[in-house]
Amino acid sequence: MKTSNILRNYSGLLWLLAGITVGSLVGLFFGKSVESIKPLGDIFLNLLFTAVIPLVFFAVSSAIANIDRSKKLGKLLTVMVLVFLSTILISAILTLVATWIFPIHQQLGSNPLPVENEKIQSFGEQMTQLLTVGEFYEIGSRKNMLALIIFSVLVGFSTLYAGKDGASFKNFLVSGNEVMKKLIILIMKLGPIGLGAYFAYQVGVFGPQLFGTYAKALGLYYGIGTFYFLVFFTFYAFIAGGFKAIKVFWKNNIVPSLTSIGTCSSIATIPANLDGTSKMGVPAYIANVTIPLGSTLHKDGSSISSIIKIAVVFAIFGKDLVHVDTIVLALGITVLVSIVEGGIPNGGYIGELLMISAYQLPPEALPPAMIIGTLVDPMATLLNATGDNVAAMLIARFTEGKNWMESKIFSS
Repeated sequence: MKTSNILRNYSGLLWLLAGITVGSLVGLFFGKSVESIKPLGDIFLNLLFTAVIPLVFFAVSSAIANIDRSKKLGKLLTVMVLVFLSTILISAILTLVATWIFPIHQQLGSNPLPVENEKIQSFGEQMTQLLTVGEFYEIGSRKNMLALIIFSVLVGFSTLYAGKDGASFKNFLVSGNEVMKKLIILIMKLGPIGLGAYFAYQVGVFGPQLFGTYAKALGLYYGIGTFYFLVFFTFYAFIAGGFKAIKVFWKNNIVPSLTSIGTCSSIATIPANLDGTSKMGVPAYIANVTIPLGSTLHKDGSSISSIIKIAVVFAIFGKDLVHVDTIVLALGITVLVSIVEGGIPNGGYIGELLMISAYQLPPEALPPAMIIGTLVDPMATLLNATGDNVAAMLIARFTEGKNWMESKIFSS
């Protein structure tokens, strides 16, 4: 891939890093006086908060509405869901263990940012509030993100089963999804200014000790990501078809890997993934559903980054990621992040909003998580995109049987 193409594909990431760097230097040199530019960051966050609701609705509902219904759809979807959930949870649990072995202990000086007051509720009340809303208009609040996701899933399946009668509505969902993705891209053009202003505020007010947390988090993420990519993808391929599957997977996963890194987009990697899985011997009906749907719903890299982000935010706010209920909620958020994100750059910010909502954290928790998400994006995209290929092999194994690889493509 040409250097100019790589620079063009990563231009957004480079601008964000430039904004963060400049903001950090401004905060470092001017101290608490940078509070006057915090409204620039607030404006950026408010735009994201406003756009996130329609984006989630259209992304989730359109993805489900576009599933190709065939005679094997039921079995395929069941196996696909189990494979997706298994790999996501394995990567999340691996990361949790890593955060316990290599803990991130860093707070904002001696005065952590205040956490929003939590009301004491029964378990039933908490679940009701988390999963549903009492009025339709309340589903438009970012504080009710999970309820929105559930509603979007139901709309997607309703559109799918409506068939021809729902064709016009499906087109509306697809069109709305494209418009919302473009809207996020437009908003993110303000990212260098918005994140720069917020980072200047954090560094100027809370001190440069923030960098210790980010450095530890980045080192931990890239270490776990590299280990997962090499070891666990190889292990998954072995389960799918033994040593022969390992060989054919890595041989045909090179182009998708380079494409994912070069484009920083799971969606842009779909053509390379479809070609790669075809050469791996995955049946077309499996690949044609798994790869496009996986680009939206299956993200091992985002699973790892979700746990890292939670660990970082908890460290900053002086909370512990060791209690059973906290861990279970973290795993639940991680699974949902894979559904919410979508296969476009910057999609992970939606999952971070879900994290803030679920843990009842203040809006100030968003910028640190966004910064981590920005910095780990290349590795996350690599894991997200190419993880669909090895997942497709696993799905073929459990759908077609252990002899699914017995074809003339492997006879040579």
